[in-house]
Amino acid sequence: MSNIREIEKTLWSAADKLRSNMDAAEYKHVVLGLIFLKYISDAFAELHEKLVDGQGEFDGADAEDPDEYLAYNVFYVPEKARWNYLQANAKQPTIGILIDQAMDSIEKINDNLKGILPKNYADPDLDKPRLGELLDLIGNIGFGGEGHKGKDLLGQVYEYFLGMFADAEGKNGGQFYTPQSIVKVLVDMLEPYKGRIYDGCCGSGGMFVQSEKFIESHQGKIGDLSIYGQESNPTTVKLAKMNLAIRGIDANIQFGDTFTNDLHPDLKADYIIANPPFNISDWKGEQLRDDKRWKFGIPPVGNANYAWLQHFINKLSSNGTAGIVLANGSMNSNTGNEGIIRKNMIEAGIVDCIVALPAQLFYNTMIPACLWFLAKNKSDKKFKNRSNEILFIDSRNLGTMINRRNKELTTADIKQITDTYHNWRNIDGKYQDIAGFCKAATMEEVAENNYVLMPGRYVGAEDELEDLIPFAEKMQSLTATLAEQFEKSAELEKKIRKNLKSIGYEF
Repeated sequence: MSNIREIEKTLWSAADKLRSNMDAAEYKHVVLGLIFLKYISDAFAELHEKLVDGQGEFDGADAEDPDEYLAYNVFYVPEKARWNYLQANAKQPTIGILIDQAMDSIEKINDNLKGILPKNYADPDLDKPRLGELLDLIGNIGFGGEGHKGKDLLGQVYEYFLGMFADAEGKNGGQFYTPQSIVKVLVDMLEPYKGRIYDGCCGSGGMFVQSEKFIESHQGKIGDLSIYGQESNPTTVKLAKMNLAIRGIDANIQFGDTFTNDLHPDLKADYIIANPPFNISDWKGEQLRDDKRWKFGIPPVGNANYAWLQHFINKLSSNGTAGIVLANGSMNSNTGNEGIIRKNMIEAGIVDCIVALPAQLFYNTMIPACLWFLAKNKSDKKFKNRSNEILFIDSRNLGTMINRRNKELTTADIKQITDTYHNWRNIDGKYQDIAGFCKAATMEEVAENNYVLMPGRYVGAEDELEDLIPFAEKMQSLTATLAEQFEKSAELEKKIRKNLKSIGYEF
């Protein structure tokens, strides 16, 4: 296997065959836990060898002292949790118990891993011979001969598997994974070099990982960025912490409901990058009617889109910027006060840029999506004063099919979108409107269009349809509601007949 793509595909194909009848959502933790264990074991083994040799800076070091590893940001791995020990026992019927014990021992000795590692390998539903085969497969990933650092290689494999599991899980998978090409657009637009970065619905931490890659590619220092996240799904929090730990990223990730229990209450972030769940109705909005975050208007109880937008605005520092993924309906909806909130946000100069995305980018939904870019200070002297403009980019014609169902934005697509934004925003940029693709519209033009933010209305393309939900999905929901109403109607008819009969009227 000479390159990363071959490693990924071979591993996934083999791992998927080993899955048997196990649900993808459960099997995901089995595989990702093993990849994580392989990474920390390899990193430990490399440093352990240097400590044993005792040369140079390692002279006099104790290779079995956990404190020796802290200084190098390496997790100490107890002897019976090390990969070579587990792989030597891969064919034993007790392998599941051994892995669970390994995970437990690692958590006990490394405080920042407590409670995040999967410990379901002894589950009777998990085929132990197949688990042993999977251990052998992952054991083939390492430092030797691949031309990759262990951290980079295993980090990429982990990220690839996250995407593949999101695809396998379908609708539910999107709760923990945002496709890489979308994350790259967000990160390349915002350029989070230095400061505080926040994601209030951080999933498996992909936004943070991509920010680190961006900084490294521009010779920055990941230590210059402080990372804060919150996630309401406890198992997804564990995925995020493992994903970040693989890369040595120190992050403050909290578990809890962002709306009802904000665990970063005093944070003012320089950058916010987020992909909140689309159009959610069960966000407990009825409990938050008087919340201080609703500066631009009270969001409707039945849809959290404008609650997310205002939550993130509230979290921005005085010069902060945000990139948020939302359903297309957020650009033109008028239900439940949303049109008024959007108008107030636009008139306050918060909306910086709107990007319409191609269809089929997401694994979990066919709902068309867009990117909202917000800026707390559009007249910041570091940039051109664009306080009387909003940039609209229509990228619906970009993207390449990567399988029968999904598209992704290519490197050239991402560059086209981000260069357009930076040329418009930066002092030395040379921006031009391009018919059908981009338009810098004045506030007056936006007001004339009733504060609708669909790029197609401004760049010269046809207006987008307000297709919040695909027809098949919408019909499924409507027919389910109708069936429920028919059932209630029948019950009501029985009650009425019974009551009428009790007073002498029967028909």
